[in-house]
This record gives sequence, C-alpha cells and structure tokens, in this order.
Amino acid sequence: MREPLDLDLIRAALVTSGQPWQSVEYHPSLGSTNSRATEIVRSYAVTSGATPPGALDVGYAAGLGPDGTPLWRVVLTDDQTGGRGRLGRSWEVPPQASIAVTAVVPAPEPAAMGWVPLLAGVALARAITTVTRRAGAAVEPRLKWPNDVLVPSDGGRKVGGILCEFVPWDEGRRAVVVGTGVNVDQDREELPVESATSLRVAGAAVRREDLIVAYLTELAAVLREPSARDEYRTWCATIGSHVRVHLPAGGTAEGTALRVDDSGALVLGVGGGEQSFSAGDVVHVRPGSRSAGMIGP
Repeated sequence: MREPLDLDLIRAALVTSGQPWQSVEYHPSLGSTNSRATEIVRSYAVTSGATPPGALDVGYAAGLGPDGTPLWRVVLTDDQTGGRGRLGRSWEVPPQASIAVTAVVPAPEPAAMGWVPLLAGVALARAITTVTRRAGAAVEPRLKWPNDVLVPSDGGRKVGGILCEFVPWDEGRRAVVVGTGVNVDQDREELPVESATSLRVAGAAVRREDLIVAYLTELAAVLREPSARDEYRTWCATIGSHVRVHLPAGGTAEGTALRVDDSGALVLGVGGGEQSFSAGDVVHVRPGSRSAGMIGP
C-alpha cells in the first residue's frame, strides 16, 4: 500500500545546519509544484536590511539566500494534478507513486542560464544512482539533453524530467524554479506512455523520501561545483548520438550531437558544418558510439 510522504523526515534532513534549504512546503494534492513555487517567488519582497544574495567565486552563480528571500525553498506534493512539461505538455501519475518537487534556487549569470536544467540532471542522476545502489538494485541512468533522465537497462526509457522557469522577484533579480518529476513506484501498466519507465520497473524499490533528500542535497552541491559541467558531459547519452531536434518554433534539424558547449547549447554536425541549439526536443535516432552502460562517477 502506498503511503504519503514523511514530511518530518524530509524537513529534518534538509532544513538543517550545512544545508541551504530554508523551508519545505507540502501539499497532499496540488495542481503544479512549479506554479506554487512561482507564486512564492512573486509574493516575496526583500525585507528592509536583508542581505542580497552574493556571487560565489566558482561554479554556477549566486550564493545562499538569506532569510527574507524566496531562495532555497522547496514545494512537494503527493498528487500533482496539473503537472507541466516542456512546450506546455501535461501528464498524470497515480498519487503517491512518484516524486514531484520544485526547488527555488538563485539564478546564474545570463551566460549560464542554459546550464540550469543540465546541472539539475546531474544532481538527479547522482541521487538515483546512490539511492538505488543502497537499495541493492543499482539503476544507472543517463541524461538526454536538455532535461530527461533515461534508464539504459530498460531500453533507454524515460524515468524522470526537469522543467526550469526563471522568475523575477526583486529589482531585476531572478530566481529559478527547478521542477523535477521521477517515476518511482509505478507498475508498467500505470505508466502513461510506452517510452516511460519507473525505478520499480527497472528493479529498484526505494523510498521516495530518500530520493528527494538525496536529490536536493546534490542539487545544492552541484550548483556550486565548477567541475559539474564536465560531469554532465560524462552522463549525457545525447553526445555522440545521431539525433533529431524538434525546434520550439517548428521544424527539425538532424545530425550527430558533437558536444554541449560552454553556454549549455547542443552542437550538431549538420551537412558538413555545425549548428548550435539552445532549446528543442531531442529524439535519439541512433545511439552514440559510447557504451550505453557508461555512466558518471
């Protein structure tokens, strides 16, 4: 029998010394954790005398948010009834069978905006690997640019996805709401499409609380690690694959994914030249030459 999230366990692990997380807001049922997090950001005004977030020396961008800001807040639900994906897509999952979590983090410098979903993917891949290994049934995920988490051992099916949105909150400053969904406990017949999988289907029975805590702990860390971009490239199954990119404005481009550049854009070899794409839906037409079993550290 599926149980609600143990909120006390999650709060005790996250809202503690050494972690930047300031609060965890839980809803038994909610339309969208991203929409609720956006409301939180827009409702905040910096209190008089509050110290604004400062830039870090290395890594991703802004530092820890002080009290009185919307930064480092978490929104959770057991039943997301109006979840949103890229291009406005929606989906439904059984209550208490997945995780739906949104984290509010500082926005990076404009040149690094494209790296936000990619680094969140690194955090999620790390968390899935760690938690499933501890459960005795390691699932070794790979990342598909820009925001999907795949399970090679289940035909490269999608187990999770990330949706990032940038929200202004004070005098031109912006936060990022990082929405993440992972299929955890669904049976095959409960999955919405044939191309989806869950950790349970992949052989791993894990507690959702453990995955949430591991992911948010890694997210707070990875945003400040200068080596995380190279780690993303290690996890990324798209690099080296022959892919088709469906562009937001319509049309497609097809070629070999050569690399992810310093802005986070995907660079394709197309017709003897190169083209860069900062957004789009990617289909892996043919796997790359790198082994599907190759994973990050």
